[in-house]
Amino acid sequence: MTDLTGAHWRKSTRSGDNGGNCVEVAMNLSGVVSVRDSKDSSGPLLTFTTQAWTNFIATAKREGRAS
Repeated sequence: MTDLTGAHWRKSTRSGDNGGNCVEVAMNLSGVVSVRDSKDSSGPLLTFTTQAWTNFIATAKREGRAS
């Protein structure tokens, strides 16, 4: 299990405050990126290596411009 003691969770500025479909992201000290549902902060996490997360974000940005 990933130790996220003291992790600083961040939510996208595009999420708004309407309780919609949002995720939060945090990086722990060993460089693992964790993602969780903002409505279920004690629920399951997805974890990624820093490189995998960087690749995901780059692809999402690239694909978002293609739409």
